[in-house]
Amino acid sequence: MPLHLIGLNHHTAPLAIRERVAIAAETVGSALATLRQSGAVEEAAILSTCNRTELYVSGHNADSVLDWWMAHAGMSLDEARPYLYQHTEQDAVRQALRVAAGLDSMVLGEPQILGQMKEAARTAEQVGALGSQLHRLFQHAFAVAKEIRSTTGIGESVVSMAAASVKLAERIFDDLNEQSVLFVGAGEMVELCATHFAACNPKRMAVANRTVERANVLAQQIHGEAMRLSQVADVLPQFDIVLSCTASSLPIIGLGMVERAIKTRRHRPMFMVDLAVPRDIEAEVADLDDVFLYTVDDLASVVQSGVASRQAAVAEAETIIAARLGDFLDWHARRAHVPVIQAFRDGAHQLRTQELMLARKRLQRGEPAEQVLEQMATRLTNKFLHGPLSAMNKAEHADREQLQVAMRQFMVGWDTSE
Repeated sequence: MPLHLIGLNHHTAPLAIRERVAIAAETVGSALATLRQSGAVEEAAILSTCNRTELYVSGHNADSVLDWWMAHAGMSLDEARPYLYQHTEQDAVRQALRVAAGLDSMVLGEPQILGQMKEAARTAEQVGALGSQLHRLFQHAFAVAKEIRSTTGIGESVVSMAAASVKLAERIFDDLNEQSVLFVGAGEMVELCATHFAACNPKRMAVANRTVERANVLAQQIHGEAMRLSQVADVLPQFDIVLSCTASSLPIIGLGMVERAIKTRRHRPMFMVDLAVPRDIEAEVADLDDVFLYTVDDLASVVQSGVASRQAAVAEAETIIAARLGDFLDWHARRAHVPVIQAFRDGAHQLRTQELMLARKRLQRGEPAEQVLEQMATRLTNKFLHGPLSAMNKAEHADREQLQVAMRQFMVGWDTSE
């Protein structure tokens, strides 16, 4: 069956469009079941994230898949068409490998997409939509992604503000799971940073926000505690790491507040990150001996350095993909010959059965065994050779030469030693 990949992503479509065509994780299974019931495909898998929605399908009717997707999204094809891409066979495989390796991600080389692809394959398998072709494709993509991550620098450098914050904190403290972290604010940037720090299992985490209800939502996600913004001055000495990003027009953590905190901490170092614009933390705090303060510009330089480093690894990754692409295509080509090979075997088996039945009947009538065996061998040989010889005689000149080469290769396998 032909392999198709239909989708759109952050390169081709704005967020407003991606939101409309996205397929929620909890509905992917039922969506796959509906798609298969439509008869448009033999196999299917859906990868839907905030940055992309891609349908991996095996079947002859890719247009029907596209119609189904737009109907599911409640969107007209004409409206979506400018943002869509469609890859077939070799291009579809290449795209799958690039996605798995993080080469097509918004953050180059990010590892989350690999886990999302594995979940897409797992869901498709659970509902019976993942056949041998897509199973092989996904497993091949996972293996290639692992090879790229282990042999290139695609995932080594920091390429996000959140990751940069953790990286810088690790330079100050040997072991982050022994530290206490305070997040000031509860917006998207703080949430992303909190997720990164939570992965390091700090000893304590807290979220301070003007609206304590919102702080509580984020605190529950990271298994931390929530507090009001007005409590920051009192609790600041208790935290080794402070990350702030609010919408305040004036600093909310002043020089005096930090000086008192450092004194209470008996000059144990404090790592502070100010991602707000305008600043949340007074600039003079950076002059204190025991405080390591980084601003959004400081982190941007770390991120930019990381992006440049990862870009250097892209060429290596693309070389690996080009080589491994051929491996999958070879398997796919051999798989296409399976029905022909099976039919060839079935035909040969049928000839054998017919001639054995005829030989047994002749032996039962009392005919000499030597004569029966000789005639059976002759009839089998003639019947077996009739098709190939007839095809070669009827073929055009160029095709005849190819058939002659194939027949010579076939004859090499004949064993005449017995």
